[in-house]
Amino acid sequence: MASALIPTTWPFDSRLLPETACVVGGSVRDALLKRQADYLDLDFVLPDGAVAIASAIARRYQAGFVVLDADNQIARAVFDQATIDFAQQVGPTLETDLQRRDFTINAIAYHPQSDRLIDPLNGMADLQQQTLRMVSRENLAEDPLRLLRAYRQAAQLGFTIDSNTRRTIHELAPLLQTIAAERIRHELDALLSQPKGATCFRMAWQDGLFTTWLPHLSEQHAKQLAALDKALATLPNIPGYLTLLHGWKDTVPAGHYRSWVKAARLSRLLPLDEEAANRWLNRLKYSRSEGQAIFRVIQTQPYLERLVVQGYLSRADQFFLFKTAGTSFPAVSLVALSMGVPTATVAELVRRYQTADDPIAHPTPLVSGKDLMQGLGLSSGPHIGQLLSAIENAQASGQLTHGDEALVWAQQWFKEYNMQR
Repeated sequence: MASALIPTTWPFDSRLLPETACVVGGSVRDALLKRQADYLDLDFVLPDGAVAIASAIARRYQAGFVVLDADNQIARAVFDQATIDFAQQVGPTLETDLQRRDFTINAIAYHPQSDRLIDPLNGMADLQQQTLRMVSRENLAEDPLRLLRAYRQAAQLGFTIDSNTRRTIHELAPLLQTIAAERIRHELDALLSQPKGATCFRMAWQDGLFTTWLPHLSEQHAKQLAALDKALATLPNIPGYLTLLHGWKDTVPAGHYRSWVKAARLSRLLPLDEEAANRWLNRLKYSRSEGQAIFRVIQTQPYLERLVVQGYLSRADQFFLFKTAGTSFPAVSLVALSMGVPTATVAELVRRYQTADDPIAHPTPLVSGKDLMQGLGLSSGPHIGQLLSAIENAQASGQLTHGDEALVWAQQWFKEYNMQR
């Protein structure tokens, strides 16, 4: 396993670095906490020549290379199992650079040439005390996204936010309205993807960090999020279910936070009104695909409320629950558990979903509009859509199971339709 504190595990020879180069930031923090990761993410600070050195290393190892910020001399080299950022030192000394960082635990540097830690802000002590403490009020105000990042890192590490730091965050919270929606969404996603994300989200909400971006939030939303976490802690023992919940409908690009757990959490924070929910998803700049996936969870709410009251759903209701949920069903199942739907009931629905040929969870349309027009000699028009809908309802209730009988049934339906006109 590669480590920020073990140069021999890096994807390049550390002797290619200048004498003064240091590793800084989260990778040093995580190494000290013995937090292991399959993918190495290193940040180097160099007094000068950062872009040139990054380019030379990338070229030597045929790694990917990109200049992130030419003015501030920041570049990146991308290896198969590591991303290495090289940045120009801010200020005349390394200590000055570290003084500009967000929290003390992220202001520890490692000097590979001497195998020495440099800790001018006592970040090591805060690591031992599991405390997130700001370097300064000015640093937080300089980039207000750091206010939200505090709660994400607290959730990620299981740390407590220092009381003075939390008080300062609360005072600076209005500054978040100046941050681009894409950056807010990324931190929100990261927070909601952490195991302890719900608890820290509630703290962030109480401290006013979502007043601008999610002003409709209430105590009820916080309770729904807590109920979801409780459901996660007591999942039914179904093979593959946990993996399903932490998966997504397609490949997740590096650096993105997408899972059905996060989708379920986010769905509990949005308004149930279709127009309002879509408005907030658009405002936070979610992609159309991800927004639709999250909105599908909200659309199943009437079926889940029926399950809570009745304890079961008819065959037809199950059919349309699965149709409404689509690939978002894993998130829907978690929301159902959080609402108090009996575990055995949810488990049965999950098993249906996991069975690829289940006629209720994964039905195949019995006929198409083209089949109806060719088989019954019908012309196109609104009646075709009405007929397809009627066939689907009959399929949902179990009246129809094959295409041939669907055509016979459709012929009778169309006769009755014409008689009523």
